[in-house]
Amino acid sequence: MKQYRVETYEEATQVIKELGILPLATLIPNYPSLDSITAKGNWHTGSEIDPWLWRAMFPADGVAAYGKFLKKKSILISKEVLPLIRAVVGSVDSLEQRYSDGLVSRDALELFKLIRKEEGIDTRVLRVKAGMKDKDKKKTFDLALVDLQGSMDIVVAGTKEKTNEVGEKNGWSSTSFETMDNWATRNNVSHVPNVEEAKTELKNHLERVCNPEVMKAFSKLFKF
Repeated sequence: MKQYRVETYEEATQVIKELGILPLATLIPNYPSLDSITAKGNWHTGSEIDPWLWRAMFPADGVAAYGKFLKKKSILISKEVLPLIRAVVGSVDSLEQRYSDGLVSRDALELFKLIRKEEGIDTRVLRVKAGMKDKDKKKTFDLALVDLQGSMDIVVAGTKEKTNEVGEKNGWSSTSFETMDNWATRNNVSHVPNVEEAKTELKNHLERVCNPEVMKAFSKLFKF
């Protein structure tokens, strides 16, 4: 595969557009990830060349959807490729219908409803509103969020800083979420309703950017 090395947010944006799929960390052997194409010393520096900060800028700028979409790993998906993966990985049925069919937990459904009601909600606020603030509810809360990302029902909207009463930064920033429908609408992302058509287009795209070994792994992942 082509070797990438980036120093700036703009360069990383171009890589995402070219590949379509860019994991934060290694997802498939010999396939690029954000941490493999950037300098380790730039991470968590808080500077403009910090890839950890970029991860929240990509979805906020409409460059790529971001979430734990594949294998419960954090992935960036370009807005051009997103409709194809959403058709292949997601579901045509509403979350309410899937809950009725026993495919979705009540916790996931309730979190989704809260996110849909308040798009871009801060994770800390969401946990309180969901009644899951207690420590023994954290695992349930986290698993429900991962499930909703894996089914492509929600995406990371960005991050929000924790501030005190006078607006000063006070503690770590936290992730915020919105529904996939809302993110797609805001960023003019098209919809591909035909799953087989989406699989063909996705396979053709990946074959253009991947070598046969990597393609074999993606074929297994997407069931081509």
